[in-house]
Amino acid sequence: GISRRRPPQEPPFVGVRWHQIDIGARSAPAALTEVMRDADAVVHLAWMIQPSHDREAMRRTNQDGSRAVLSAVRASGVGHLVHMSSVGAYSPAEQGVCVDESWPCDGVPTSFYSVDKSQVEHLLDTVTPAEFTLSRVRPTLILQPGAASEIARYLLGPLIPMMLVRPALMRFVPWPKALCIQFVHADDVAEAIVRILLDRVPGAFNVAADPVIDRAAYRETFGGIGPSVPGRVLGIGAGLSWRLRLQPTAKGWVDLSTRSPLMDTTRLRALGWQPRHRGTDTLREFIEVMRQG
Repeated sequence: GISRRRPPQEPPFVGVRWHQIDIGARSAPAALTEVMRDADAVVHLAWMIQPSHDREAMRRTNQDGSRAVLSAVRASGVGHLVHMSSVGAYSPAEQGVCVDESWPCDGVPTSFYSVDKSQVEHLLDTVTPAEFTLSRVRPTLILQPGAASEIARYLLGPLIPMMLVRPALMRFVPWPKALCIQFVHADDVAEAIVRILLDRVPGAFNVAADPVIDRAAYRETFGGIGPSVPGRVLGIGAGLSWRLRLQPTAKGWVDLSTRSPLMDTTRLRALGWQPRHRGTDTLREFIEVMRQG
């Protein structure tokens, strides 16, 4: 395992041999090359979405760090690179449009996250089949109950008290008509990565669970729904409160959520993958655990 900070020796990390490396550091390519030598495969998961006000820090980890990983994979002779991309890498699409892995990966230009994911996709386009097997995993929004508090800190900050985030109150959320999104449980993403590793399959793979969460699915999940608020209004509110440092989520996240396509997972399912968790169940459980802190 490679991490900027060494995780504690407790589940699920027991038995993992850790190397402390900041992939965005200038020394990263050489350090990574040494660690990766003789590895069968490398799974690149490292990414930064905060601090959102420090664009250079995020770019250094996301773009420069991914470049360092690719350089080290090439130099160390690793046979398989699995890169964690995202639905955020895809170019915008009309509401409800479902795409396969051939959809352009030019991102949503107003989203830092999307720009970085797109840039790394284009970086990986320089890899030839003769070098090593390259797999790209493109999940939708990943949730898991164990990370509820962490994700809340990343995306909500102190502006919204966690005591208000509970299923009984979610029926009043002003869900925009333009918002049609998918969720996937982290365990199902892990299962996808394992299948790709074991079969050493090249190419890109969309990862998402049913059903699509639109206003109707949201109402069914939480027993009600608030009035629709235009995405533009949400974007203005997010942008203003972000600039005032009242919350950590920039306007680009709103643009990304309302402009990203839905994903067809046929290619991954051909490997035998089936999500064990429905998106609506994952979302509801996530909200309940978030309330519990």
